[in-house]
Amino acid sequence: MANPVFNPHTIQRAEVVSESEAMTISGAVSRSISYTLLLMASATVAWGFAPQLGSIGMFAGIGVGFVAVLISVFKPTAAPVVGPIYAIAQGIAIGVISAVYNAQTNGIILQAVLLTFGTMAAMLALYSTRIIRVTEKLRSVIFAATLGIMFTYLINLVLMAFGTKVPFLHDTGWLGLGISLFIVVVAALNYLLDFDNIERGAAARLPKYYESAAAIGVLVTTVWLYLEFLRMLNRR
Repeated sequence: MANPVFNPHTIQRAEVVSESEAMTISGAVSRSISYTLLLMASATVAWGFAPQLGSIGMFAGIGVGFVAVLISVFKPTAAPVVGPIYAIAQGIAIGVISAVYNAQTNGIILQAVLLTFGTMAAMLALYSTRIIRVTEKLRSVIFAATLGIMFTYLINLVLMAFGTKVPFLHDTGWLGLGISLFIVVVAALNYLLDFDNIERGAAARLPKYYESAAAIGVLVTTVWLYLEFLRMLNRR
């Protein structure tokens, strides 16, 4: 999702730091890889203990991860600390969720993982070759679409508490599959914003802790995309 840490106001008001203390693209990439590996390790362990962890473990992981993201947004200096916490917490949630989906459809997890990282690689190629350029208009469209999806999910959660749900959102027919595919595309496009944020931050010489903030943003997008692929594949 669009990372609010890297807004124009943040970049304009960035403190001046020396080159050795400044954020770099390679540093952000390294953090992203380490957080992803940490999440995968945590998810693997949680998968093995999924029956014991159950829904409590899943919701605890989601809750801790959500708080970690909020801390990184409002206090970027804490990002290097909360980054690993977010990765581990989300890994626990992902591990339990994956175990549930795998019990319903064996083999779906490997497909979702391959599609997620394949999509990330494709978006990186499109961005690095400038086939797709992140203009302010494109940024606004992606942000608006992402906000609309999150708002729809929030409404759906409220409706589910009253025994109903948003029409077509969970349908297994062509319309439901189309909605799921649209959400997957929007989630994938968020990678463009993540990559652009990393470049902008490095160009503005933001302090080094923004590498962790950027890496958290990439991981948020990865988790969202993976879950959407699971939902889409499970509709078949």
